[in-house]
Parts: sequence; structure tokens; C-alpha cells
Amino acid sequence: MARQLQIRLLTWDVKDTLVRVCRPVGEEYANKARAHGLQVEATALGQAFGQAYRAQSHSFPNYGLNRGLTSRQWWLDVVLQTFRLAGVQDTQAVAPIAKQLYEDFSSPSTWQVLEGAENTLRECRRRGLKLAVISNFDRRLEDILVGLGLREHFDFVLTSEAAGWPKPDPRIFHKALRLAHVEPAVAAHVGDSYRCDYQGARAAGMHSFLVVGPEPLDPIVRDSIPKEHILPSLSHLLPALDSLEGTTPGL
Repeated sequence: MARQLQIRLLTWDVKDTLVRVCRPVGEEYANKARAHGLQVEATALGQAFGQAYRAQSHSFPNYGLNRGLTSRQWWLDVVLQTFRLAGVQDTQAVAPIAKQLYEDFSSPSTWQVLEGAENTLRECRRRGLKLAVISNFDRRLEDILVGLGLREHFDFVLTSEAAGWPKPDPRIFHKALRLAHVEPAVAAHVGDSYRCDYQGARAAGMHSFLVVGPEPLDPIVRDSIPKEHILPSLSHLLPALDSLEGTTPGL
């Protein structure tokens, strides 16, 4: 007789866990700039985007919702600052590019499903697990998941914009648990960020798995996580779930 899994709810990060952008951000920005008559190097834009995104996240966390911003305005500001850092100071010239990029990143065609994601979600459903999303994304996520054919796998999608708190704040995980009507000990989270996903879920009392991909894992992170919690790919998730039988999140 097959053993019954302890886990009842499996929550998922989305970006770089289930989906990723089809092309590097710098290339997307450079191509759109070129279509509007501006020549900017993709590499410079990629580096500038990283700086602008970090600065905006620090100054206006969770899309600046507590500071009167909308997520759309937050992203438009990130694009404007990206181009400024890349040497384009003409805000008027960049404004239409920013609006177009916001729309482009709202489209499923800008994103691609990662290998193994659909099969893993389907198998989790077949096993009777509740599935949900916990993502530091904005309101565009639902439509993106629908367009990529992934939304049907989830009972609900909880974004940091909707919840009011971003990962790793335990409150967003607790809200998901309430929505699913399950206790933390019978829930597990899957994501690619050690801080936001792995540590955030465990701080909320949940089990957690870290998707690491092909890049070498930081030794400090690697040494702080049990091997059975590390997923080199999504195909490793189901065996890892089986190994959770009889364990608790704190062990």
C-alpha cells in the first residue's frame, strides 16, 4: 500500500522557479528602445536595471503601496531610472518606451515555462495536493499564468501586491495558509530564493525546498540547508516530498 503524504498544501514561487523571461531584461529594453529610435547597449541596460530595481525596492518596498504608488507607476519609474543610469537623460523620450515595456512584461509571450514545471504541477495535482502561488509579483501575474497555461493548476494565486506584504515576511505565508485552511506543518513551499522562499517559509513554520538550478550554490547557503531540501531541478521535487514523511519543519 502506498504511503500517504504528510503534505497537504504546496505553495510556489513563480519567477525563476516555474517561469522566466524569454530574453535577458537588457535585451528586451534595448530592442524596445531601438524601435523608438534610441540606441542603448543591452549590457549597459541590464546592469542599470539591476541597480534601479534594487534602489526602488529599497526606497519603495512592495511596489510602494504604503507610499501611495501603484505597481504600474513603480515599474514605470524603474524603467525611467534604468535608462538614466544607462546614460539616457531624456525622460520624455523614455516615457513611451516605459509604457510599452510594462505592457510587454504583462504578456505571456515575454515569458516561458521552465522545463519540468507543467509535468511536476500535474503530478502534484494527481497526488491530491492543494497547490497555490505565493509570489512577490504584481497584479499582472494571474493573466500571465493563464496565458502560459499554468493557472489551472492552482487553487489560488497570492501576490505580495494583493497580500500587502512581500516574502520573506511570514504574514504572506500565513495568509496563504488561511486561504488554504491548512496548518503550517502540512504545507511546503518551493522557490529559488534562499532568503525570500526557503527562509521565509520556514519562519512561518512550513516545510521548504530550494530550487538551485545549474549554477553552483553559495557554500554558506549549501551548508545551512539539509541536502534533501535542495532541488537541482523540479523533477527532484516528488521524491523530496516522499522523504518528508514523518518529519517536522523545524528538523
